[in-house]
Amino acid sequence: MKIKPGEIIAAVIIVVASYATWLVYPRLPDRLASHWGINGQVDGYLPKFWGAAIMPLIAVALLILLAVLPRIDPQKENIKKIRGYFDGFLVTIFLFLAYLQFLVIAWNLNYHLNIVRWMIPAMAVLFGVTGLLIGHVEPNWTIGIRTPWSLSSATVWRKTHALGGRLFYVAAVVMLGGMIYPALAIWFIIIPAVAAALVAMVYSYILYRGESKNPNHPAPTAR
Repeated sequence: MKIKPGEIIAAVIIVVASYATWLVYPRLPDRLASHWGINGQVDGYLPKFWGAAIMPLIAVALLILLAVLPRIDPQKENIKKIRGYFDGFLVTIFLFLAYLQFLVIAWNLNYHLNIVRWMIPAMAVLFGVTGLLIGHVEPNWTIGIRTPWSLSSATVWRKTHALGGRLFYVAAVVMLGGMIYPALAIWFIIIPAVAAALVAMVYSYILYRGESKNPNHPAPTAR
C-alpha cells in the first residue's frame, strides 16, 4: 500500500502538534478547560492527561480512517482522479485540528482567548478547501455529498457537487463575519454550515425527482 503525500504531511502535523503539547505539558493545570459554550465561556473540563491527549488521539484515528476508506471504496478509481484535491483536504483538516489544539493549550496556559472567535478564520479556510474538493469529486462512497439521490445518478451527483462547492465557498466568506461581530460568532459558523448542507441535499432530491420523471433517465451509479 503506497502512502500518499497528504497522509505523510498529515502524520507530520500530528507529530509536531503532539511534541509541542508535550513540551508545555508540565506547565498545564491539573484540569484542562476542554469545551466552550456558544458564549465563549468554558463549560467543560478534563483531567490533564486526557485534556492534552484527546485531540492528538482523535487526529490519529481520523487519519487512519481517511487513509483506509478511499482504498476500500468500491469506486476508488474515481477518488484517485482527484487525489491531489483530497490530499489538500487532508492537510487542511489536520492543520485545523492542530490549530484547535494550540487554542486549547494556549487558553490553559492563561492566554484567555475568545476561542469561538479565533476558530472562525480556521473554519472559513476549512470550508473553502472543502468546497474546492466537493466541486471536483466524482461519484464514490467516501467523499462528497452522499445523499441517496446523488448516489443514484451521475448527473445528479455532478450537478449537486457543482452547487455544493459554490455553497461551501459562500459559507466560508459568511463565516468571516463573525470576526466583525464577535458576540454572534458561533452563529456565523453554524448557520452558513447548516444552510450549505441542507440546500445541497434538497437540491439533489429536486434534481433526482425531476430526472426520475423522465423514462430515459440514467441508470444508478452505485448500489
